[in-house]
Amino acid sequence: MKTINRRLASPWRRSIAAVLAGALPVLAFPEPSWWWFAYVALVPWMALLRSAPTGRRALYDGWWGGFGFMLAMHHWLLPNLHVFTFVIAALLGALWAPWGWLVRRFLAAGPSPGRVTAALLVLPSGWLMIELVRSWQGLGGPWGVLGSSQWEVEPALRLASVGGVWLISFLVVAVNVAVAVLVAVRRCRVAAVAGLVAVAVAASAAWVWSPRPDVADRVRIAVVQPGVMQGVGGADRRFDREERLTRELAGQGADLIVWGESSVGYDLDDRPDFARRLAALSRETGANILVNVDARRSDKPGIYKSSILVGPDGPTGARYDKMRLVPFGEYIPARSLLGWATSVGKAASEDRRRGTEQVVMNAGHGLRIGPMVCFESAFSDMSRNLADDGAQVLIAQSATSTFQQSWAPEQHASLAALRAAETGRPMVHATLTGVSAVYGPSGQRIGSWLGTDASTSAVYEVPLADGVTPYVRFGEWPVYAALLIMAAWCATEGVRAKRPRLRRRPGPEPREQPARTAHESPARPGH
Repeated sequence: MKTINRRLASPWRRSIAAVLAGALPVLAFPEPSWWWFAYVALVPWMALLRSAPTGRRALYDGWWGGFGFMLAMHHWLLPNLHVFTFVIAALLGALWAPWGWLVRRFLAAGPSPGRVTAALLVLPSGWLMIELVRSWQGLGGPWGVLGSSQWEVEPALRLASVGGVWLISFLVVAVNVAVAVLVAVRRCRVAAVAGLVAVAVAASAAWVWSPRPDVADRVRIAVVQPGVMQGVGGADRRFDREERLTRELAGQGADLIVWGESSVGYDLDDRPDFARRLAALSRETGANILVNVDARRSDKPGIYKSSILVGPDGPTGARYDKMRLVPFGEYIPARSLLGWATSVGKAASEDRRRGTEQVVMNAGHGLRIGPMVCFESAFSDMSRNLADDGAQVLIAQSATSTFQQSWAPEQHASLAALRAAETGRPMVHATLTGVSAVYGPSGQRIGSWLGTDASTSAVYEVPLADGVTPYVRFGEWPVYAALLIMAAWCATEGVRAKRPRLRRRPGPEPREQPARTAHESPARPGH
């Protein structure tokens, strides 16, 4: 630790090191998808935090590290939001400042085994509090939750069915804490090893005792991905392309056909010709079609993004209006203060309107579906609510055409695996321009991804499952447990601060020796 402090004596060097260390966990997410790296990615950051010379410096290192993480996770926003991307990263990065202080509080200056044991609970709980706060859609939503990096790891998906992505995040951070102690604090290695064993036991218990989804039936669901359509008349050309791709599905036995987000650029009441064309496609293919209309409505003011089910006779009346909008992309928070974002990037010039409730639709053939739009698939509570309301298949309609040459399409597609595993319900992630993907009720991939270079349609054999996962039954219990852990720690610290120090009983004062005269006799006062 002395070596780290010596090399990073300059505050600016420490800040740069914190930014780089905070950005490292992003490598565990798609597109690199080094999922194994998530279990050690926080170690360099924690080593820097525990070496902070003061608690105040640890706060700064936590903030700078959070800035690095947020900037790296959302780097693909730079072409659209420009300098505002840095502003958002700085604001959200501040959430990690208290966590930086906590790391130093527990791991600095040769911690005792007891303090390390407490750190294995408190530090992951503190991380979960950060993920909980930033999961509010007004702050950008739960994009880049650490547990989401494990979307293709079967044991982790089993954990998701028990406690959602929250449980995975908690255990991943706990492993990082244990590894950091193993590397830097030799005297506490027994406690660190015990922490690793506890995580292994928890994962094994979930593997053995968590219920598996029981496959009850199968349905054939088709995804239509038209590809990038830019320039004048893009909405009409996109519809024409989707129509041709859908017509190719005739005779393939599809039970449902799904188009991506903003696949229809006109309100169907204003354009009955589009509604007639969709109804004809439904009759020709023998399946209802779930489209997504991004347009100004004729029956109420404002622009909505709406999932609409169309059958052989036209729109069936089943409609879901998107509830959680993308900050700056679909609305500007506090537009009176932040409206200037439109002058520095491609922020929304007009706020879209929100829906008021989630909807489970009867898609025909006895199939009940739960639609979500765009980054709503990042919110585990939304998919949980749909499963609890009886949805057999979860569907996310998305469009990532703006971010084609980045990691965003792969990151977005991976989220559906977590939502499927959490709920025990298959999930279809259908996009305009890729990546489109389908996952089974355990989060396993079904078929091949439709990449960003594909303009095609594909039919997937999707298994339906019965039963209720512990996560759907009990909800975000890892978050509540983390809140209790943090509350217990705060209460303990408060008691310690107020506990009176034991005072030593004052002993008899030393007897003062009388002064002596030149004749070695005690001097007598007054003489």
